[in-house]
Amino acid sequence: MVDKTVMVKSAEALPGREEQMPVSGEHYVHHTSYLRPFDKSMEVTYFAMGCFWGAERLLWEQPGVVTTAVGYAGGYTPNPTYEEVCTGQTGHAEAVLVVFDPVRTSYERLLKVFFESHDPTQGMKQGGDIGTQYRSMLLTTNPYQYRIAERALENYQQALAQSGKEAITTEIHPAEEFYYAEEYHQQYLAKNPNGYCGIAGTGVCMPPMVQS
Repeated sequence: MVDKTVMVKSAEALPGREEQMPVSGEHYVHHTSYLRPFDKSMEVTYFAMGCFWGAERLLWEQPGVVTTAVGYAGGYTPNPTYEEVCTGQTGHAEAVLVVFDPVRTSYERLLKVFFESHDPTQGMKQGGDIGTQYRSMLLTTNPYQYRIAERALENYQQALAQSGKEAITTEIHPAEEFYYAEEYHQQYLAKNPNGYCGIAGTGVCMPPMVQS
């Protein structure tokens, strides 16, 4: 039996494939492209916060977000399928690619949404979804994002501690490869309004961050 809450070693991960997942590239809600390259005036980042269906909907609804896509990040297997990710043998987390306009919103605002909208203390699960694919992760695309992500985590940790909550387990890494998930997963809850995805926050608000 494979323990899905234990991160697979790179040498033991599934081999994957060279072929990329075929996707339409058009956002079902915003009708914008979620395929690279993106306009240089836009900023890109990645969030993993449990089931990517609900996480993506939450993020595409934010003002200033121009497109989103779901996929797999933080693991070892190239171009994995959903079924492979679910085995726990690829090392990937379910992640959301977010492209946003820094004139209309900010990375700090999106971090507030991220931390308040799921439980970042749960380790290799999120609610009833158990396994490494549901771990909490911030994948940053520049040194500024990395620095602000660390500050936001410390800030929210203080608020959680004051409320008697556990320590945050969110991982922060520079983004590497992001593999698009299958087309049917893209904007899933817009295509399937009766679909379910049970991410939920701790009820603790993120305090304002002191400017430095």
